[in-house]
Amino acid sequence: MGKDKLFDLSGKVALVTGGGSGIGLHLAKSMAEYGADVAIWGRTMEKLNAAKSEIEATGRHVMAQSVDVTDTASLDQKVEEIIRQFGHIDILVNSAGVNIPQWAEDVTEAAWDSVMDTNLKGTFFCCQAVGKVMIRQKRGKIINISSQAGSVGLIKRAAYCSSKGAVNQLTRVLAVEWAKHNITVNAIAPTFIETPMTRPMLEDKEFSDYVFGNILMDRLAKPEDLTGGMIYLASGASDMVTGHILHIDGGWTVH
Repeated sequence: MGKDKLFDLSGKVALVTGGGSGIGLHLAKSMAEYGADVAIWGRTMEKLNAAKSEIEATGRHVMAQSVDVTDTASLDQKVEEIIRQFGHIDILVNSAGVNIPQWAEDVTEAAWDSVMDTNLKGTFFCCQAVGKVMIRQKRGKIINISSQAGSVGLIKRAAYCSSKGAVNQLTRVLAVEWAKHNITVNAIAPTFIETPMTRPMLEDKEFSDYVFGNILMDRLAKPEDLTGGMIYLASGASDMVTGHILHIDGGWTVH
């Protein structure tokens, strides 16, 4: 494969959950810039339509679907709608996620269930729905958006850390089971990223000092910091990589 084609996604179709805003939108747009047509899932059609227009500016075809990944009964039908429009799905990026920071003694059952249902249950059943298509195709790339929180303990994140640790193990299990179908399954594990969701958290000076005290590179990650790793795992450059958790964490997990 020539160096100019190593990371080329032309002719590929990517599905990105949580693709209507934030990290998911950035990842969807990045894959379009590298040549992929894109389907995006999210809960709010207004955000999805705005995201669709932004991604279409790259010149690629985009499909936007209102999907709640916790509504597992709807996923097979939504996947088949993508197949009808594009004919195949080559890449799945599971970016939908929630975080409800609480001290462990204050975690409610409702908050625990919300985090687990989206971050773990939703991720698995999206993998299952798309995985069945990829098994038929005999090829595919799955990238789960995990977190450094899957590898280290973080304050006020009992549910979140539990969910992301489970996503890491799920990634490994699916890699083992689906390698025979020529499907790679990997995860990206970022540190705290500059987003509207993290901004209020970092207004707490004690928490902000805690975060910056652990990131060796002395800054938050930006969505663009995930692009290289994501394109690598989505492209032919990573055909021999599966079951890997790629930490993009500024050094947090090495100490």
